[in-house]
Amino acid sequence: MKKRVFVGGLHHESDTFNPIITGRDEIWVTRGADLFTKRESSYSGIINTLVAAGYEVIPSLVARAVPNGVWDHDYYQELKAELLLKLKEAGSIDAICLSLHGSMRVQNLGEAEQDLLQAIREVHPATPLFTSLDMHATLTKRMRHAADGFVGYKCAPHTDTYETGIHAALMVIRTLEMGKKPTMAAVRIPMLIAGEQSETSVEPMKSLIKELRSREQQQGVLACSYLLGFPWADGKENAVHAVVVTQDDQNQANALAKELAGIFWSRRKEFGFYNETRMPSDALKATRESIESGVYPVVISDSGDNPTAGSSGDVTNFLSLILSDPVLSKLDPPLLYQGFYDPQVVREAFEKGVGASFECLLGAKFDTVKSKPVRAKATVKALKEQWEGANGADLALLDVEGVDVVVASKHVGCYDPEMMRVLGAEPKQRKAIVVKLGYLEPEIRAIAKRSMMALTTGSSDELFERLPYKNLPRPMYPLDKEFETTLELI
Repeated sequence: MKKRVFVGGLHHESDTFNPIITGRDEIWVTRGADLFTKRESSYSGIINTLVAAGYEVIPSLVARAVPNGVWDHDYYQELKAELLLKLKEAGSIDAICLSLHGSMRVQNLGEAEQDLLQAIREVHPATPLFTSLDMHATLTKRMRHAADGFVGYKCAPHTDTYETGIHAALMVIRTLEMGKKPTMAAVRIPMLIAGEQSETSVEPMKSLIKELRSREQQQGVLACSYLLGFPWADGKENAVHAVVVTQDDQNQANALAKELAGIFWSRRKEFGFYNETRMPSDALKATRESIESGVYPVVISDSGDNPTAGSSGDVTNFLSLILSDPVLSKLDPPLLYQGFYDPQVVREAFEKGVGASFECLLGAKFDTVKSKPVRAKATVKALKEQWEGANGADLALLDVEGVDVVVASKHVGCYDPEMMRVLGAEPKQRKAIVVKLGYLEPEIRAIAKRSMMALTTGSSDELFERLPYKNLPRPMYPLDKEFETTLELI
C-alpha cells in the first residue's frame, strides 16, 4: 500500500509597519487537484517529488498573497479551518509536508505559522511533519517545537523555491524509509538583515550558503538553513536563526547549529549594501549627471516603499521629490515611475478614458501617515484592463505633471517591466526609470545601464533605525552596534 502524505500551506510575508490588512480579495487559493498543476514553487516541488517516489499525495490548499500588511483574522481562521478539516477527512496518513513562508502574521493573532502548526499537532500529535520555508522566515520557539524538520531557501533572489520543496519532500521520504523521526536544533542570532544586504551571489552570503551546503554533505545531516527573519515585522522573537535537521542524533544537530550560528555572527560586520546606494536627493543628482554623460537608462529603486517586501505601495515622498526636480520632471521621453497602488485614481482614469485629463490626489490612500497624496493634473496615456501579469489588476499610465506613472487597482509587485510595456511604455527607451523595489529583479536589471537604490521612506525602510519598533528584542545588531552575546539553542 502506498504511504500517504498530506500537503498544503500558507505563504505570505507580512509587514507590520504597513497599515493595510491583507484580505480575501488579495489572497489567491489553490485547492485539491489543482495543486498538481505544474508550477515552479515549493509546494509543486514537494508534490512532484513525492509522486515520483511512489507516494500518495493528499492535497489540501495553498493560499498566497503579494507581501503586504498582516492577514485579515477572520479569513485566516476560515482557511485554517478548511485545511484542518481536509486533514481530518484524510484519515490515516503517514506524514505531513507543508509549504510555508515563516513570516506570515495575522491581525490580532501574531505569527501564523506557529498557530497553524500547533493546530495541526492537536490533530496529529506524532505524525512526521516537515515544511519548506522562505529564507526570510522568522522562527519562533513554538514554531520550532511543533515540527520535525524545516528547510529554507538558499538563494536570494529566491530562484530555488522548487528545489527547496524537493528537499522538504526528500526529508519526508528519508524519515518514512528509516522508520524513525529526525532531530532538529535551532540557534538564535540577534541580528536583522534586509534582503538587499543578503543576496546569495555576493559575500558574505555566498560563503555562508556554501557552509550550509558543505555541512549537508556530512553523514546523518538532512538539512541546514539560515533563516534570516523579516526586519519589517515588529516581532518579539525576530532574529536570524541557524537551523539543522539530522537523521537521529540530537547532539550532532545541536553542535552543528551552534557552529553555523557562530560562523554567521562572526561575519556580521560584512553585511552591507553592495549595489550603488544613495539617499534620495543624492540619487536624483547622480541620475541627472548620468543622463548628462550619456549613461542611461538609469533605474532607481524606491526601496522604502517596496510592495514585494510588504510595503503599501502608495508612499509619495520620492515622487514629490522628483516632481520638484526641474530636470527629471521634464525629461523627453518622460521619467517612468512604476508604480502606485491607488484603485480610486485608476477608476477615475478608466472613467475619463485615454487622452482625457483630470485633477487627482495620487497615493497615500492606505498609508496616510508616512506621506501625503500628490495633488496633480493627470492625463491618461494608456489603460490595461485586468492584466494577468499583475493578478488581474487594472492598470493606468498617467502623465503626472511631466512624469509617466503606472498606477494599479491592486496591491501588486513592481518588478516586471512587462507592466510598463503592456501600457505602451518601453523602458529601454527611457532615460530614467523608478521602480518600487529593493534589489532589482534580473528582468529590470538587464535594462539598466546604471542602477542605484534610493534609501527612501516607507514600510520597507532599509534604515531600520527609522522604523518604530516596539516589540523587537534588544540588543539587536546592527541597531545596537557592538555587544556581547551568547548564541543559544531555542
